[in-house]
Amino acid sequence: MSTTPYWKLSGFYFFYFASIGAFVPYWGLYLRGEGFTPGQIGELMAIIMATKIIAPNVWGWLADRTGQRTRIIRLAALLALVTFSGVTLYTGYWWIAAVMALFSFFWNAALPQFEALTMNRLGGRTHRYAHIRLWGSIGFIASVALLGPLFERVDVGILPWIVLVMLGALWASTLTVSDDPLVTHARDASSSLLATLRRPEVLALLVACFMMQASHGPYYAFFTIYLEDNGYSRTMAGQLWALGVLAEVAVFVMMHRWLPYFGAWRLLLVAIGVTAVRWWLLASLPQVLPVMLLTQVMHAASYGLYHAAAISLIHEYFPGRLQGRGQALYSSLSFGLGGAMGSLASGYVWGGVGPAWVYFMASGLATAGLAAAWFGMRAARGGVAVDR
Repeated sequence: MSTTPYWKLSGFYFFYFASIGAFVPYWGLYLRGEGFTPGQIGELMAIIMATKIIAPNVWGWLADRTGQRTRIIRLAALLALVTFSGVTLYTGYWWIAAVMALFSFFWNAALPQFEALTMNRLGGRTHRYAHIRLWGSIGFIASVALLGPLFERVDVGILPWIVLVMLGALWASTLTVSDDPLVTHARDASSSLLATLRRPEVLALLVACFMMQASHGPYYAFFTIYLEDNGYSRTMAGQLWALGVLAEVAVFVMMHRWLPYFGAWRLLLVAIGVTAVRWWLLASLPQVLPVMLLTQVMHAASYGLYHAAAISLIHEYFPGRLQGRGQALYSSLSFGLGGAMGSLASGYVWGGVGPAWVYFMASGLATAGLAAAWFGMRAARGGVAVDR
């Protein structure tokens, strides 16, 4: 087994999610400051999510086809940096929409391939993935917690320049990593993507992931605005975002023990069930600070527990040469299509029915995901019994 370059892998996650910490919580505020309506904000956020439907699959196919995963990651990070700089030139709706589409096409391509690279470098120690991934959460916390107080003092209009610095550091971090030369895919030469997708447990897993990330659409697009409209300061908003990711870190620290003991399917069920309750509480009691603190602690399940369990199942069902495309499908169908549909719907529901209803909607979507995950776990158990 080859040596795992822990800090080099961790560095990419740190800067990637630090850029998310600068972008996602405050981009809605930036757009509102530029005069965009809630519907337009939802549409622009949906564009970012929608590119995940196509981009990861294109780049995943290319990486699996060429075997040049690291070079593709570096190119994607560089092009994300270059295209995002267009935001500093003009702020018209269609221009921003075009820039977001190009930027996110490359930005969204890097992470799934890096996930595949990390899992390959870990070899038989994939349960240790969470110990590397937690540095992404630390990067997010550092970014979001520092920017909240900053935007109390300076105009949020400087946000694009901050994101550009983060993207520059991300690209630099990709120069330090490489593919594992010892990885071989011969054992999975007979596998086919179509045969894998026909398995009921795999279909159920992808549906559950889609519903889960659709339920997060209102959170990523409007949570900071929702807090501000309910009387919270931007500093408090940043602290609440940071609290959620801090809780996620605690889960990542423990996942190397929980995954072998409980199993990925059980952990996935718990994560989605907690998420459904979380969105219901967020819709019902937004002005009660202890409840808001609780909902952010529940992010430990909504993202940390969910993602670690899901990525483990994807790695199991899409081995070898299917790894890049498996990670791409997971990203495109859940974070991409699911996130885009959730963001788009939340923008229209926010303006047409009311802010609280976007989170009631989110709770319903998570509940549907819970049903899909339950079916998937039962199908997986049945499949094991038949194989034996």
